[in-house]
Amino acid sequence: MSNDLNAAAASSRTALDRGRRWTAYAIAIGVLLYVAYAMLRGWQETADALASFRWWLIAPVLGLTLVNYGLRYLKWAYLLQRVGVTIDHRRNLWIYATGLAMVISPAKAGELVKPYLVGVATGAPMVRTIPALVTERATDGLAVALLAAWGVSTYYADGSQAVWVTLLVSGLGIAALASETITTAGVRVLAALPLVGRFATPIGGMLEAMRICLAPGPLLLTLAMSLLAWWAECVGYWLVFAGLGASASLDASTFLYAFATLGGGPSPGGLGLADAFLIEGAPRLVPDLAVAQAVAAALLIRVATLWFGVILGAVALLRIDQVIKPLPSEPVPSDSP
Repeated sequence: MSNDLNAAAASSRTALDRGRRWTAYAIAIGVLLYVAYAMLRGWQETADALASFRWWLIAPVLGLTLVNYGLRYLKWAYLLQRVGVTIDHRRNLWIYATGLAMVISPAKAGELVKPYLVGVATGAPMVRTIPALVTERATDGLAVALLAAWGVSTYYADGSQAVWVTLLVSGLGIAALASETITTAGVRVLAALPLVGRFATPIGGMLEAMRICLAPGPLLLTLAMSLLAWWAECVGYWLVFAGLGASASLDASTFLYAFATLGGGPSPGGLGLADAFLIEGAPRLVPDLAVAQAVAAALLIRVATLWFGVILGAVALLRIDQVIKPLPSEPVPSDSP
């Protein structure tokens, strides 16, 4: 067990080093994107809009972001508990915080560090911890799509098809993963295939843990937590508009933020895509909103949501090596889900 933990820790440090480098690159890319956009749309006008912002409102905006992070952490901790992984909140909070920086990794693959680090800290196998991550992210995505669907027909009818297709595909995917009949049949087919058949057993273990996470009760609870968490950031976006003196409705702010988050999904942290949706969409939905104000609003909400989390995650990345050391008295779970 000692050798396994040492090997896991060494691999973890390599992954974390990559995450630290990518965090620095992503911050630089994000800064360049906003500088380029501000120069294109009017540097002085954007600066004037930022100067006019009622800066005391940044505190409640950041507070709403912390509500988002807090609810999503509780969901993560609950899902780990569901699959039988026990870890104290102190270390689990630090591990969860690393994932806030990893959302800007390519294809968000860096978020695998979370279940990996839980394994390093507790000895829990990744066949049990990865399903908790997948369920956490799937319910986040489904919640954002539901928030976007709430106003898509009112504010952007042309985008209705994309939102409803996303909801349909997500729903079918979750239903398939929650079905013992479908997943068992899939594992049997996989076991019969050459070359990949040897992966059938660990994949079967992951799918069994996934079904535990996606049972009706846990699914409804985690989805409700996700809806509340992401709506908190939508409210933050509405407060940003208020701080700029724009008369945006809460419904429009909710739709715009959720739709931009959904549209930015293909890029790490939504870099470029979500920002463009916010900047181009806001003047169409908010009466008398200047483009420079839209740039300022997008910059402020992305700093308060994405980049605030990246900073917290970067701090966690610097300290995580000391935090995740296993406790001598902590029992190591068995390999079965």
